[in-house]
Amino acid sequence: MFNLGWVEIGVICAVALLIFGPKKIPELGGTFGKTLRNFKEGMTKSDEMNEIEGDDDRA
Repeated sequence: MFNLGWVEIGVICAVALLIFGPKKIPELGGTFGKTLRNFKEGMTKSDEMNEIEGDDDRA
């Protein structure tokens, strides 16, 4: 996806740990996961609505 190697991922994790601290990282991960899940659900619903609207145009 972004062509990140293990070194780059390690640096990103280290910087995140320094910025947010060890207690805040799990909370941020949970929030990011929920946001990503909601985004995917929204995209799926949007695709379904486009298909429904497309079916009405054909009839």
